[in-house]
Amino acid sequence: MAIRVGQWATGNVGKNALRSIISHPGLELVGLVVSDPAKVGKDAAEICGLDTPTGILATDDGDALIALKPDCVSFCSAGTSGREGVTTGNRQSSAADHMCDLLRAGINVVSTAIIPLVHPGSADQEIVRRLEAACREGGATCFTSGLDPGFMHDILPLALSGVTRRIDTIRVSEVMSYGVWDKPDAITGKFGFGKPIDEVPPIARPGVLDMMWGSVVRLIAEQLGLALDRTEEYHELYPAPETFTIPAGTIAKGSSAGIRFEVRGIVAGKAVVVVEHVTRLRVEDAPHWPKGPIGIGGGYRVQISGDPDWVLEVGNPGYADPTVPGTLATALRIVNAIPVVCAAPPGVVTPFDLPMITGKGLVAA
Repeated sequence: MAIRVGQWATGNVGKNALRSIISHPGLELVGLVVSDPAKVGKDAAEICGLDTPTGILATDDGDALIALKPDCVSFCSAGTSGREGVTTGNRQSSAADHMCDLLRAGINVVSTAIIPLVHPGSADQEIVRRLEAACREGGATCFTSGLDPGFMHDILPLALSGVTRRIDTIRVSEVMSYGVWDKPDAITGKFGFGKPIDEVPPIARPGVLDMMWGSVVRLIAEQLGLALDRTEEYHELYPAPETFTIPAGTIAKGSSAGIRFEVRGIVAGKAVVVVEHVTRLRVEDAPHWPKGPIGIGGGYRVQISGDPDWVLEVGNPGYADPTVPGTLATALRIVNAIPVVCAAPPGVVTPFDLPMITGKGLVAA
């Protein structure tokens, strides 16, 4: 029998999750909640770009979805704003309110909404307490994940750590060229590209990097039995060598055209666990910074220095825009987790509380 699933929100990640639920042979879409009034009443297929109508019409009424009693809801509301902005406490609290309503009703939740929940110990503890209480009341399970933060920082580096004799450092890197991304608010806003080189972009303001990626630094350390003394943030900017134009606008010579940042887990004065992002507008920019994996413009790299050293590179060369597969994978991470989350004991969980999340049932006949 198929697992009955609801989808909550249809932004970039939510739209991919909706499409993936519809196409998944083991899942049945039963309801859809949207926030955009223009989408209310539309068929789910139309919203996510599929041709065959599903008969499931979008609503802006969360209680209506709860009344359908789905087994699980894929919750992709903007509790955190992911690639398009910076998290706010109010948005997290609002997302937690909706998630608690679902959990108290006995509906399991898989979510990308409140990113620090990838490591519950790093999240707002009041929100964690509320979610745990709702899980107990409803006998439901809550799982938050994605790609980055998410899969690239939990399963991959820790699996690789299992074939080492000694670990000196673990570094997980995203390397991306964002120039083809037609999102001016993110390019010039969140990342500050095109702004003066001495201006700190919103993503690098004190505390923001740790809020977004410190959670996975602490998750890796926890799973390795490593007690961190602290985490610290670092960033540097790259000035445009000449004026050039991208879909998001014109970047003036000398303004910011790249950012490299790190969140570092420190032990005895040494950075032992590091999450790094190298974000350029063009592949050729900042040639002294790390290059993309496997010869493409964007992807991920896991490096373990120790005995022996290991390097694992992950990329998808099939897209002109390297951010597209990342958004899709973020959605697929939670959609493919639905069967194991539905079978798990109640509570707020991480991947290490669950059986391995796989593509079971997705092999083409």
